[in-house]
Order: sequence, then structure tokens, then C-alpha cells
Amino acid sequence: MSTTAVPDVAVAAVDEGFWTRPRKVGAVLLALGVLATVLFGALATGQQARFTLSETEGGAALEIQGTLGAILFGVVAAGAGGALLAGVPKRWFTLVLGVGLVAFVLSFLCWQVSAAPEGRNFMPMVNIVRGTFVLALPLIFGALAGVLCERSGVVNVAIEGQLLMGAFSGALFGSLSGNVWVGLVAAAVGGAFISLLLAVFAIRYLVDQVVMGVVLNLLAVGVTGFLYERLMQTDADKYNSAPRFGNWEIPLLKDIPLLGPALFRGNIFLYLGLLLVLVIHLALFRTRWGLRTRSVGEHPTAADTLGVKVLSLRYRNVLLAGVVAGIGGASYTLALYSFTKNMIGGKGFIALAALIFGRWSPTGALLAALFFGFADQLATYLGAIGSSIPNQFLAMLPYLATILAVAGLVGRVRAPAADGKPYVKG
Repeated sequence: MSTTAVPDVAVAAVDEGFWTRPRKVGAVLLALGVLATVLFGALATGQQARFTLSETEGGAALEIQGTLGAILFGVVAAGAGGALLAGVPKRWFTLVLGVGLVAFVLSFLCWQVSAAPEGRNFMPMVNIVRGTFVLALPLIFGALAGVLCERSGVVNVAIEGQLLMGAFSGALFGSLSGNVWVGLVAAAVGGAFISLLLAVFAIRYLVDQVVMGVVLNLLAVGVTGFLYERLMQTDADKYNSAPRFGNWEIPLLKDIPLLGPALFRGNIFLYLGLLLVLVIHLALFRTRWGLRTRSVGEHPTAADTLGVKVLSLRYRNVLLAGVVAGIGGASYTLALYSFTKNMIGGKGFIALAALIFGRWSPTGALLAALFFGFADQLATYLGAIGSSIPNQFLAMLPYLATILAVAGLVGRVRAPAADGKPYVKG
């Protein structure tokens, strides 16, 4: 009886075929579920963990004993990971992964909330959802600016500088004029100024777009920091006391449980951000402009052959991106805070990650921005209830979530084919 030897190459191919991306993600999720079940279950207390639907401790709530909740949700996360590891139909991948990740987060929260001092062992979900949207707003505007640029074939690493210049311009001119609308227009112009520099050097002079973006970020930090010290610090009442937009409440809708107070009691930036997501999505995939933009980002030579003015379209879209990012910067200084040096604090780079996480889609960028906003808000909440996790680690949480999301969940994504490639008309 003869036997057939299986070449090592064939075995390697079989192994590689088994360890598909869904199975790798499933293995990681299974490990996280086991970790949650064992570690979070052991660290949680017998105190109740309460998740309220109001802004305070009162109101309707989901209430579960801490240890039980941590173990139960950990088992659900492990089960979801096991299902992915065993192999599920492709159409179910996102749903099963989502259930597993939510269960892991809930297991973690059951530990943290139950371990909080008595009287603080509750999570007001209205505040969490509202804070998520507030913290996600600059990311939404920044990611949309990235969509407009990169769908046109121009890499926009200068989102940080556009947000910062928008925040500074809005604060300065809003203060000088005493008019919040003047500040908003100035913020848009400030962001467009950074975009104009990006467009001229990247499109006209063919400077490396990534390098140019980094340089513009440093330029924005330097210029705004210098003017802040020379003007705003010396006379804050005159140069750094811009009026602010108030909240606009929408009758009836504001009373919807949980989402009502978060979505329908917001300022103009909340409504404008959500509206821009819808408008840009429809324009990008349903209009002639959108078709031309996508063609320029994928194959500019073919677009040029069909009569599309490639360079002109790139100029316009990059400038429009600066306007959008500048308005996003104004969401800081015309709604929440006075201007301070380098106040954006890296949000432009997280917006760039949201763009990639969202696969260069406006709606995907929105969801990614909300994910990062939730991580930021969660860190703030855990600090407020006196979490045993060190403050330094809590401050890292949004950035850690960014790394894990982009490296572990996105997988292989394809940017527009001509993204970052200068076009020279032949």
C-alpha cells in the first residue's frame, strides 16, 4: 500500500486558507471574551451596575449585579468570537462581530460601574450619548474634509492644521466683531487658507502631499501659537471672547428617550455635521460632480480623456475640504471653549484614521467618528466615577481605540487608486 506525501507548500496553503481574516478576528474576540469572563468577572463587585436612561441616577434603568453582568457579557463575547472562528456566512460577519464587541464593552462597564463608590455606581446613558456626539463633531468634519480631498486623489494629512486654523480664526474674528456668524465665516476661510497652500504646492508644484500636510500642520501650530501669545493672552476680552452658538431644541423630537436629548437639543454644528454627511454622501454617489470626483481619484488620465478638468476639480475639492474642516474647528471656539494653544490635540489625525476606518465613505466616516467619540467620552466618564484604572491609561484610551480599530478591524482596505499621486497632463 503506497502513501502520497503532501508537500510542505500545500500544507502551508491549507493553513493559510483556514486562517482567513474573519477567523483571525474571531480568535482575537474569543480571547477577549475569555479575558472578560475571567478577569472582569473576578474584579467586579456584588454591587449593582445601573445604566439609566436619564441624565441622573433616576429614571428607567437596566440594572444588573456587577459580577453576573461581567461574566454573562464576557460569555456572549466569547461565543461571538467562537462563531467567527468556526466560520459564519460573510453576510453575518459584521453583525456577529458587532454583538461580540458590544458584549465585551458591556462586560468591562459592569466591572467598572459596579466597582464605583456607592452613589456613583450608575451610567447616565443620555450624557454618554450626548458627549459622544459632541466629542465626535470635530472628527466628523475632519473626516469629511479627508473624503473630499482623497476621493479627488489628494492626500490630506493637513486636517489637524485646518481644524486648528478654523478654531483660531473663529475665535479671533468672532471676538473682534462680536458676531458669531462672522466668526463662523472666518473659521471657514481659515481652514480654506491651509487647504489653498496644500492645493498649490501639491497640485501645481507636485510637492509630496504627505510631507506638505505635515509642514502645514506645523505652520498652523506655529502661527496660531504666536498670535495667541501676542494677542489673546495679552487682551483676552478683546481677542478671545467670541460669542457662542446656543442649543437649538426641536419640539417633540427632543423628548424621544435617550436619542432625543443628544440629537435634538444640540447646537448648529451638530445639525450641520449630520447634514453635511448626508449631502456629501448623496453628492458623491448620486450626482455628476460625484462621478467626476471619483473618476479623478481613481483614474485621472481616463477622466481627462473624457473631458474632465482634473486639476481644476482637485483645486475646488481641496478648497471645499478646507472650508468643511475650518467649520469643524469652529465647533470648539464658537460653541464650547476659548482658544488655547494647540487645542485640537491630535484630533485631526484621529479624523484621518476615521476616514480610513470608514473606507473613504461619508457614512462610514460618521460611524468611525462616533466610535472614537465614544472612546473619548468613556475615558471622561471613568475618570469622573473614580475608576481604579490609572488616569494616564484613561487618557490613552481614545488613541488606543484608534490603533486597534485601524489595525485590527479594518483589514485590508483600498484607497482611491490615484490618491497621493500628482497628475501631470500629457
